[in-house]
Amino acid sequence: MSEGTTLALHRCRFVDFNPSPITALAFPPLPLPSPNKKPTSFGKQPLRFGTLAVGHANGNIDLCEWTGAEGDLQSSQAWAIRTTLVGPYPSKVDSLAFAIRYPDDVPTENVPSCSDLRLFSSGGGSELLEWDMNRGCVRRTISSQGGSIWSMSVNPASTLLALGCEDGTVRLLSLANDTLTHHRRFDRVKCRVLSIAWGPPTPRASSSSKTADESSDDEDDGWTDTWLVTGGSDSSLRKWDVGSGRPLDRMGTDKIRGERTLVWSVGVLGSVCSLSCLVCVEELFLEMVQSYPAIRLAWSKFWDSRTCTQLQSFQAHGADVLCLTVDPTGTAVYTSGVDQKITQFCFVKTSGGDKSSARRWIQTSSRRMHSHDVRALVIWPPYTTLPPSHKRQFPMDIAPILASGGLDMSVVVTPAALPTSTVVKIVNPISTSTHSTFEDSYHRRLAYSSGPSSSSAIHVAREARLLCCARDAGLGIWRINKKPARTADEEATTEGDIDAAGWEKVLDMELNVHTNLLATAISSNGRWLVLSDLYESKLFSLSSSPDGVIKPKRIRDFSAILQAHLPPKSTSTGGLAFHFTPDSSKLVISTAVGSYILVVDLGAEDEKPRVLRRFDHHRHGSSIPGDRVVKGRPADAEIDGPANDGEDSDNEISSAPISTSILRLATSFDGQWLASSDTHARTHVYNLDSIQHHCVLPSFPQAAQAISFDPSRPNILILAFPNNSIQVFDVESRQFPSWSKDICSNLPKKFTRTHDHILGVTFDPALAGPSLKATSLDDSGRSGNKKRRREGDSGPQIDAVSEDHANFKMVTHYRPILFIDFLAPRELVVVERPLVDVLATLPPAYFAHKYGAS
Repeated sequence: MSEGTTLALHRCRFVDFNPSPITALAFPPLPLPSPNKKPTSFGKQPLRFGTLAVGHANGNIDLCEWTGAEGDLQSSQAWAIRTTLVGPYPSKVDSLAFAIRYPDDVPTENVPSCSDLRLFSSGGGSELLEWDMNRGCVRRTISSQGGSIWSMSVNPASTLLALGCEDGTVRLLSLANDTLTHHRRFDRVKCRVLSIAWGPPTPRASSSSKTADESSDDEDDGWTDTWLVTGGSDSSLRKWDVGSGRPLDRMGTDKIRGERTLVWSVGVLGSVCSLSCLVCVEELFLEMVQSYPAIRLAWSKFWDSRTCTQLQSFQAHGADVLCLTVDPTGTAVYTSGVDQKITQFCFVKTSGGDKSSARRWIQTSSRRMHSHDVRALVIWPPYTTLPPSHKRQFPMDIAPILASGGLDMSVVVTPAALPTSTVVKIVNPISTSTHSTFEDSYHRRLAYSSGPSSSSAIHVAREARLLCCARDAGLGIWRINKKPARTADEEATTEGDIDAAGWEKVLDMELNVHTNLLATAISSNGRWLVLSDLYESKLFSLSSSPDGVIKPKRIRDFSAILQAHLPPKSTSTGGLAFHFTPDSSKLVISTAVGSYILVVDLGAEDEKPRVLRRFDHHRHGSSIPGDRVVKGRPADAEIDGPANDGEDSDNEISSAPISTSILRLATSFDGQWLASSDTHARTHVYNLDSIQHHCVLPSFPQAAQAISFDPSRPNILILAFPNNSIQVFDVESRQFPSWSKDICSNLPKKFTRTHDHILGVTFDPALAGPSLKATSLDDSGRSGNKKRRREGDSGPQIDAVSEDHANFKMVTHYRPILFIDFLAPRELVVVERPLVDVLATLPPAYFAHKYGAS
């Protein structure tokens, strides 16, 4: 791009997209050590980060993966959304819980991956949902048989799931051998069971009739659950015997002026032999001054788990406390709730003695990192309730990460090293600052996604100048008018806010769907609109009335057309991703179930759409003989010669089908090439002229966040990854060009270390020489713009990767960005959604007036 080039820029803030509040968070558990062997010292193992599950008020669940490379202790981007499990419409997520599918098969020192895990959720009703994380759908459901599910918790061994129910019972479900069946019902109490936590397991006793040599490892190496604790709506906590299902003790909490206490969250600390419980009081009124608002008080209380007597009590919050989490060492507790504060309690020595009486819980710090109610707290590494003899040892020089979420829609991550740590230098995994303690470190908000699976819910129709934005069960379309011609003085300005006359809303649709929308797309000429839930894809033909309003007409038999080209047993024609070719003649669909790619010819006005070809390559582990597609391939990997012979014979694919999700699609600007990328980090390329499979790329450690073709050289494919790295691939020669290696390995650190990952890759269609623009969000949730010049067909000049990065510029004055793309040559549209506008849609946050405060 030449110096002084100006762009017409539409800075759009009229799009009314609202992200969904966060209602639940979960990290996977760690496998239990063998009770008969010395516990594994995690201080000797490399630290790995588990999957973060984020539940939303609209029923969706985001599965977020750590963006750092294996072995790296830091990642500027932290967690990024890998895939989204769309919930039924309407629904919500109140509770989330991970369990290990086969606990005996996961080594103690390993962090379970998604394939090792099971995910459960509840949404305020009586149904418990188990999710298939590979296929992105509900795997099975089971009724609680006790009314609404208020709480859930998986035991440390991942063999039992406890449900707290509306009817006052605790019900245990068996998870053994990947099953989900009712196991036992506890005695009923006259209150709702609002919270559950499991006590420390005990080693399973071996048979006394066998000698040590005769006893098998399977009989000896096991754990037994003895008790659990529940918090109720009747101002009490109860300790239960797991074997008999009867209460062992009852602990009463404070009542003030007859108001009941709601115990919203409980936790068990096995390492310090005490029970931590959280108590919340609903409302208390001051009688002296009736004009004062209602005062809500909350306490954090610590109890002895043996005697069930209260040890300490703290009035640390000004309103209901809704969540707590325990530090991985078991010596710190974090609480938060309606008053937006996150409070840390630490178990510290108070004198020089060595007796347990010389240690006490103290409130060490409080921080306000959210602007609204906090609904969930989790920490990595997770705490496991184990006896002191089997206490886990974690690396002391790496800070744990505290994650929190609530009504302000964003996950906040914070280093949470203990203030009592004696290690001189502690690594901050999210690279926000050199400080790593909870009190002194800088927190960071993870950018919310505008669409499922970190895709964009916003699309543009360039020829028709339309902007489309999808919601949970509907969408809106706006027309962006051309900017008037500018004077010479006005041309010096490269951007400007779009005025009231610059846009108009032309369509608003509410749809009858079974789940939240998975994907949408609009063709460049504005004639076609496609959208889908998990079960059905819907195609609409759009026409404009004389007054400019768009009228949609549904193609009724579109689902039947797709079904004819899917397996007979397939019950879904839904799509995970859609992409129209630039000439709007073809539609590419990646199916939500089955991992198929369908190429659809849309035909003329009087013709019905027809499926040209179905591709099955993503269903197989590898379509290259010799296993040349290797996850974790180095960045300079090349394919020696053709990836395959270009034929699409099913006989060439011998591996068994696998479950994956195809989330990214892209076509070249000349309509010849199609690229598709899935969650297994595999990218396939197809020739749309011959409708044949062309090649497959070596897979990288992470799945591609965005893929796009260069408009000036349609054979060049750009892949961008969540860690803000890029790769360049020549689809015609089936190799990574030599000139691209210097570019990809010398990206500016200011770009690769920015705190938010790449949103997408876009090109200016007017460029005579290609210029790569990768958009991302910086640590303030603002846009960055990366430009790199390439000259000639032979690739870039050496100065393109010079150390001063003179051709690189990051623009940071835009607010949180949902979407950016070129509407026309030298005409850019940027869709912003300021956080203040999003928060304005919520009810007022808790605020306590202080008497006499200025």
